[in-house]
Amino acid sequence: MFGNWLKTAILMAGILALFAAVGGAIGGAQGMLIAFLLGAGMNFFAYWFSDKMVLRMYNAQEVDEASSPYLYNMVKELAQRAQIPMPRVYLIDEAQPNAFATGRNPDHAAVAATTGILRMLSARELRGVMAHELSHVKHRDILISTISATIAGAISSLAQFGMLFGGSRDGERANPIVSIVVMILAPIAAMLIQMAISRAREFEADRGGAEISGDPHALADALAKIDAYARGIPMHTAEAHPETAQMMIMNPLSGGGIRGLFSTHPATEERIGRLRAMA
Repeated sequence: MFGNWLKTAILMAGILALFAAVGGAIGGAQGMLIAFLLGAGMNFFAYWFSDKMVLRMYNAQEVDEASSPYLYNMVKELAQRAQIPMPRVYLIDEAQPNAFATGRNPDHAAVAATTGILRMLSARELRGVMAHELSHVKHRDILISTISATIAGAISSLAQFGMLFGGSRDGERANPIVSIVVMILAPIAAMLIQMAISRAREFEADRGGAEISGDPHALADALAKIDAYARGIPMHTAEAHPETAQMMIMNPLSGGGIRGLFSTHPATEERIGRLRAMA
C-alpha cells in the first residue's frame, strides 16, 4: 500500500515539475508560474474527481441488486472474499468486452464492465475478470491509475499553452523549434509515466484476481477470449481518449499510429502463461 502512495506522490510531483518546465520553456517565468498553478489545480481535481470524470466519459450507468442482480451479486461475493468494502458497480453500453476499476481508495471505489463482456464470457470467466478488478481495488492501484489517465489527457492541452503568451519569453521571441519540441514531448512524457505504472501492475492484479476467485484458469480463459474478440470490436470512447486505455483489463485500442504509444498492457500470452502456472 505504501508503495502505491509513494508512486502517486512521485507522479503528482512529476506532473508539477513537467507543467512548470513546459510553462517556463514556452512562457518564461510568468509561464512557469501559471503552469505550476495549473498543475497544482489539476492534481487536486484528479485526486478528488477523476473517477467521476472517467465514468462520465464512458457514460457508465450505476446498477444495483435490483437492476443488474447477476453482475452486482457477483461483485458482492468477490468483494467479501477479498475482504474489501463493496464498490459501486457500473455498466457501460459498449460491444467490446472490457472492464476497469476506478476510485481513490477501497472505500471510494467503483468497478465497471461493458455489456459486451457480460454477453461474451461465461459466469466463471466473468467472475475471474471482476476478481482481477477487485485486486486493483484491494492493492490500491486505482488511485494512481485514474489520476494518470486524467492528467495524461490534460497534459496534452499544454500544446496550446503557448497561445497564452503569443510565443514570447520574458519580452523576447521564443525559439519556435524549442516550443514545438516541448509541445511534442509533454504528452509523450505522460504516456511514458502511464506505461511505467501499468505493465507490472497488470501481472500483480492477475495474480491477486486468481487468488480472490480461487480459479486461475477462469481468468486465463477470459483473457484469451477477450483478446480474440476485442481486436475486432472498436471502443470509440477509448479511441477518442486513449489515455484511459491503461485502466482496462485488456488494451481497448486499435494500436495504429500514435495510439500504439498507449499500449500499456503486457502481452496476453505471458499473462495467460503466468496464470496457468499458478494453477
